[in-house]
Amino acid sequence: MKAKTNIKKGLRMAWSPFSLPIKGFILGAFILTGIQGAVQAQSDSIVKPSWWFGVAGGANVNFYNGSTQQLNSDLTTLSAFHAGNGVGLYLAPLVEFHRPDSRWGIMMQAGYDSRQGKFDQEKTPCNCPADLSTKLSYITVEPSLRFTPFKSNFYIYAGPRLAFNLNKSFTYKQGVDPANPNQAATPDVKGDFSKINRTLISMQVGAGYDINLSSESNQSKYVLSPFVSFHPYFGQDPRSIETLNLTTLRLGVALKFGQGHKVSVAKKEVLAVVPQVQFSVYAPSNIPTERRVREIFPLRNYVFFDNRSTDIPHRYVLLTKDQVKDFKEDQLEVVMPKKLSGRSDRQMIVYYNILNIVGDRMGKNPSATITLNGSSMEGAADGKAMAESIKKYLVVVFGITPSRIVTEGQVKPNVPSEQLGGKKELKLLREGDRRVSIESSSPALLMEFQSGPGAFLKPVAITAVQKAPVDSYVSFTVEGAEIALKSWSLEIKDDAGVIQKFGPYTQEIVKMPGKSILGNRPEGNFKVTMIGKTKSGLTVRKEAFVHMVLWTAPKDEQGIRYSVIFEINKSDAIAIYDKYLTEVVTPSIPVGATVIIHGHTDIIGEEDYNQKLSQARANEVKSTIENALTKVGRKDVKFEVYGLGEDENLSPFENKYPEERFYNRAVIIDIIIKK
Repeated sequence: MKAKTNIKKGLRMAWSPFSLPIKGFILGAFILTGIQGAVQAQSDSIVKPSWWFGVAGGANVNFYNGSTQQLNSDLTTLSAFHAGNGVGLYLAPLVEFHRPDSRWGIMMQAGYDSRQGKFDQEKTPCNCPADLSTKLSYITVEPSLRFTPFKSNFYIYAGPRLAFNLNKSFTYKQGVDPANPNQAATPDVKGDFSKINRTLISMQVGAGYDINLSSESNQSKYVLSPFVSFHPYFGQDPRSIETLNLTTLRLGVALKFGQGHKVSVAKKEVLAVVPQVQFSVYAPSNIPTERRVREIFPLRNYVFFDNRSTDIPHRYVLLTKDQVKDFKEDQLEVVMPKKLSGRSDRQMIVYYNILNIVGDRMGKNPSATITLNGSSMEGAADGKAMAESIKKYLVVVFGITPSRIVTEGQVKPNVPSEQLGGKKELKLLREGDRRVSIESSSPALLMEFQSGPGAFLKPVAITAVQKAPVDSYVSFTVEGAEIALKSWSLEIKDDAGVIQKFGPYTQEIVKMPGKSILGNRPEGNFKVTMIGKTKSGLTVRKEAFVHMVLWTAPKDEQGIRYSVIFEINKSDAIAIYDKYLTEVVTPSIPVGATVIIHGHTDIIGEEDYNQKLSQARANEVKSTIENALTKVGRKDVKFEVYGLGEDENLSPFENKYPEERFYNRAVIIDIIIKK
């Protein structure tokens, strides 16, 4: 009864090892698929062979299932053996046929095929350990149909397996009872299995990858081909009695040789066609070097914190109690922030005073309240600690009643920079998410027409000197460049023969401040040469001549500037700005003025994508203002719209700190009063 029970158990367990070779086969196939490279270009004069000859070798990983006990007429073991495994040698010559231009082919391998292994140890009724091993082996004949799904070096194959038994020996060992070590050992029994099926008909399926070992110009071709194949237990019963069967996973490599043949290729004369592009240069009649502007500077309601620190960063302006009485929102130049240079030194002076501006406004409006919501990947407690450091500053320095300030913490901000599933530039994105949001429902603190916790703070009006205004930019246009050219560059030669070089570029329009070309010269004549490289390797040259004149705007002339800030990766204007653009910005545009709208992005993301994004942002703002003008019957305003992308030479600010990157996601509106 026990033996029968074990045999049934063995039958039930016959499927359990089946998943292991299946998983191994699938894994091997994916690995082979993953290492696919580009197929080497076929030589014009050497055609790859259709016939290949060689040898394949590898390891058979064998899995025994089922049951065996009656080994032959002389030996029936005391206990049945149900499962086992082992590794045997596979070695076979091969021949293949597959045309270079076809996905289909045939393969034939015939050789030595070892299915040896060892069964799992069993216990006999005397509690003695029993071991059984076998050296089963066959002569195997394996024709297969080969298929190349991608016309590449990766292939799959399948076909029958015809095997002729070569060796059927076994070794049976019975140990002594561990409880009776003095018992006499039973001699090992060696013999041959009886009732062996001399011929087996089964199947196989596999995958391989051909690695070229010879150059494309060599007529003799050598290929190294790692492969993996799976031989399920169907038809692989070694014996005609009992339930013993085999499942095999084969891992190996084949070395193949073929002889290509030369073909004569008629040479054709190819006429190189130079793509047509149009090149032009535009320079303003007078290039302004600077302009005084009255700027309505938006106040983003975020304070950004350094990694692993809950202290307010040193770049923010922090006052003492004695300095508070002298703080004035419209005289921020007396409280300069630290660590600023270049473009950021102009307007970031406003932003880095954000805590002082909030403290001053709360002091003047005793009913105003705020919520400080800190966001940190380190956890909500860390985010709240950041918020608490701001609360402490406002309470201690500005004397704000603690009950007017609520602090909260969370892992992600309500509008995160890092998006789910994103994998690129995570360091910069996470720097932008480590921040404290200043939220309020008090109108005294908020921008016009705003409400709710996500509303922006009221902007700050400043008077600034705008270096190299947008209307000072010289435009270089190469019509058709994006289609015809791989890239293009500029050589600008002055009257003295001095050459300046710029580029390379890929877009059709490039702008740069005229002063960057003129330098300190008041005016000059220039020969501009556009040098383009086509996608086929040709060079295209176009020339243009331009006269430039620097001009300094009168001190009593003042422009007006507004800004619209966008969330990351968004081209639609933030909804809260719609009414602001319509009811604040549009009425401030004088009759006959020119409105220059230029969109920008930060440095996160692909350059081409950012270029298009900045243009979309600028178009969105222009459309809103233009519609507002149309509604009141005005057609006297001239628009100039530019998308300047992430160009760091033209962006409003640097990109070192997250607050600078947030302010670079903007559209700037310059209103130039008619002279």
